[in-house]
Amino acid sequence: MVTYYDTYLAARDMLRAAGIEAYAQEARMLAASAAGKTVSELMRDGSLYTNTLEKTRELAARRVSGEPVAYILGEWEFFGLPFVVDENVLIPRVDTEPLAELAISLAGSGRVLDLCCGTGCVGITTAKKAPQARVTCADVSPAALAVARRNCAVNGVSVPCVAADALSAPPPALGRFDVIVCNPPYIPTAEIAGLDASVREHEPSLALDGGEDGLTFYRAVCSLWSAALAPGGKLLFECGEGQAEDIRAIAAGAGFTYEKSVFDTLNIERVLLFSY
Repeated sequence: MVTYYDTYLAARDMLRAAGIEAYAQEARMLAASAAGKTVSELMRDGSLYTNTLEKTRELAARRVSGEPVAYILGEWEFFGLPFVVDENVLIPRVDTEPLAELAISLAGSGRVLDLCCGTGCVGITTAKKAPQARVTCADVSPAALAVARRNCAVNGVSVPCVAADALSAPPPALGRFDVIVCNPPYIPTAEIAGLDASVREHEPSLALDGGEDGLTFYRAVCSLWSAALAPGGKLLFECGEGQAEDIRAIAAGAGFTYEKSVFDTLNIERVLLFSY
């Protein structure tokens, strides 16, 4: 007979043998998912017998093959909230939480646009934590918008999720916003091939490829989307390591005033705030 703890050990040994760094944590998550339990429930029930060993091994095999654990689980946590994820959207990362935190602090009762929203994690978190704000999520990908709508339901917020291309002028029907927050694709095209296989082979290239120098979306948003900002409006960008100075120059050339930067946990200049 096999216990829940045995299923965890089986997954742990598979992941450890494959050289997966967070093998113990991920093994608990996979064994819990196979059992339809939370991790705390799995550990609580560790001595109980189960028939989920084979399913646990199947999930662990997917992880060993390189599939990100978030896609295997079908959900991931961001800012303490649950988000549905699949291979049509980037997995929310802790690096993006400073962007959401700044958006929340600026939202008030104003209109907030999460442009290039993907899962909707930034916009939905803002709507959840700043409930007086009127938040809209926008993305060019219909599949991503479908995920964002599911996440609105999961988190119990009413946030319109609309089609819009950050590389084109904003649809007039969107109106104007007090805050536009944007985590665009910012990996230079030539660097995509060198990304970790779990990213390169599973996460959507549409949400990764920022053009030849990684700055294509920053140029477009600064030059085109000021039309969607109310007077005195704020523009927030997430950016990649070493890109901040170039983005400041792009924004200045489009008439924006740089206000401040926020650094992530690795002391990388990750979020830029501009006013218009």
